[in-house]
Amino acid sequence: MFTQISMTNFKSWRETGPIPMAPLTAFFGANSSGKSSLLQMLLLLKQTAESNDRKLVLNTGSIQTGYVNLGTAHEITYGDETELSLSIQWQLNSQTEVVIPSPDTSMAQTIDSLHFETNIHVEPQKIHVTSLKYQQGEAFSVEMDRKGNNQYTIRISVQGNEPRRPRHRPRVYMRAEKCYGFSDEALLYYQDASYLRSLEFAFERQFQNLHYLGPLREYPQRAYPWGGERPTNVGLKGERAISALLAGKSDKVYKVSRKSKSNRLDAKIAQWLVDLNLASSFRVEQIADSALYQVWLKRTEESPEVLITDMGIGVSQVLPVLVLCYYVPEGSTIILEQPELHLHPSVQAGLADVFIDCLEKRGLQIILESHSEHLLRRLQRRIAEETLATDDAALYFCEICDAESTLRTLDVDMFGNIRNWPEDFFGDLAGDIVQSVKSGLERKLNSAHAV
Repeated sequence: MFTQISMTNFKSWRETGPIPMAPLTAFFGANSSGKSSLLQMLLLLKQTAESNDRKLVLNTGSIQTGYVNLGTAHEITYGDETELSLSIQWQLNSQTEVVIPSPDTSMAQTIDSLHFETNIHVEPQKIHVTSLKYQQGEAFSVEMDRKGNNQYTIRISVQGNEPRRPRHRPRVYMRAEKCYGFSDEALLYYQDASYLRSLEFAFERQFQNLHYLGPLREYPQRAYPWGGERPTNVGLKGERAISALLAGKSDKVYKVSRKSKSNRLDAKIAQWLVDLNLASSFRVEQIADSALYQVWLKRTEESPEVLITDMGIGVSQVLPVLVLCYYVPEGSTIILEQPELHLHPSVQAGLADVFIDCLEKRGLQIILESHSEHLLRRLQRRIAEETLATDDAALYFCEICDAESTLRTLDVDMFGNIRNWPEDFFGDLAGDIVQSVKSGLERKLNSAHAV
């Protein structure tokens, strides 16, 4: 789980400062206030980690396709700045733990969390890593600094001591690879420094466990192909949601009623469609012996069964969100942009309950950006009802001032009240009501005078 992020000179953010993350982290704010940029920083690091080119400092999407296309590296820096800094902190699990040998004993220590920071120099025709660092408090740190001509020095500290260097080997310079990696020279420079690769693996594994669904989901289809593959996730636009659903269930044809309590993936998705009042039944059926499948639903118990293409657009838009939340491995991190898009206000509120269920039962971390007042209000209600702990939610408000994005932590008390509610948080609803009443009274008075 990501526990903190920060960035300097990234897009509209001159300086974010440390941003604590929680199992549920939500960013609210007006359009173009910088919300998406906070998510894009993580997606930028993810597609860099997944790039096959180890000499590519940042994969911004201009060369290789990926989760975001941010143009050139020069285009993502704030104003005319040339120094970019990105930082993340996360907890490691047993599969990615890093074991660091002690420099003066036979004992070793296991790192269970890491802080990573990379500083990058960016010019229109030049980009290079100026420094990178992995650290866990005072117990362990690795730092690489550029000394010029694409050469670097490295410093390793384990409990305040530097590991031994090989005898009779002169001090050498090393390269940084991507924005987070070490060259082979770095491994050769110190004895027993193979754990440097473990740091890279921990970084890459963290982003392998990060899944993303964009704001614009695919339109529904009359038939979906599936050849037995098991996709990693539902795709950037939800285009693989049905394949994931079929891969994650044991029976290819199913139907779920309001009384269903099955824990199977297919039944869980269908039950949420019922609970969100989007459908009364849901099934996926294979077309004869082909590799094509159709999605059938009923709006109410009395309604005729129709294909998903003949239902409202909301079902097809929320389905990838539901499938992603219950399909990815437990403990994964999910990034969602505007999950409430095209949904009725009551369904927007219901999504909050979906997310809370995933935090509790699947150990997911969900990071989202939203414009939905209804989703936020439901989160406030669940905090007041003690269904969602205040420590499990980190809520932020983004705004822009003088072309610079700023971030405000929403202060939510134990009763679900936001004590520092921003002005015009979701528009001036009260002002619209007052003006509507005032205008109505004026028209009545004018009509009376006319008579």
